[in-house]
Amino acid sequence: MTRPGKQQPRTIGTFTVRPLDPAVDAELVHGWVTHPKAAFWLMGDASLADVEREYLSIAAHQHHEAFIGLHDGEPAFLIERYDPTEVELKGLYEAEPGDVGMHFLVAPTDTPVHGFTRAVITAVMAFLFADPSVRRVVVEPDVTNSAVQALNKAVGFEVLREIAKPEKDALLSACTREQFEAATGGNDR
Repeated sequence: MTRPGKQQPRTIGTFTVRPLDPAVDAELVHGWVTHPKAAFWLMGDASLADVEREYLSIAAHQHHEAFIGLHDGEPAFLIERYDPTEVELKGLYEAEPGDVGMHFLVAPTDTPVHGFTRAVITAVMAFLFADPSVRRVVVEPDVTNSAVQALNKAVGFEVLREIAKPEKDALLSACTREQFEAATGGNDR
């Protein structure tokens, strides 16, 4: 029951995750990664064949995985999970036991829902921390991507330092399980 003057929190919906199938999902993902709002994904000029090839490569890699995130059963976001000691950050930072790397991309939409992207990153983090071996999530957003930096901060990430990668200058950031729980109040969805 809601007390007078208190608003009931609006539910965004249910999030689930499934493995990305490059043969089935390439066309869907191509539309997402080539959209102008996905500029930081660095695939704006990719052809459908390029996207399929990229995700076939990820599927074959023992230290990199891709997933489709579903919102109420419909594809709505992309997740990449990787071992940062082998992919993306190899040799660029001081790894700790239990580190996992992550990229996420919310599908473009003509009907944005307030709070949706924050709900997605919260669901992504809960998905990663559902693996008990994961102690810390590390990310490397572009230094100019202020929107994702704000989202990262909202779920508990702290910036460790700036690093130079071949394709960008990045803010190496990390979030422990405890930082995530403190930032989200233990709310995992």
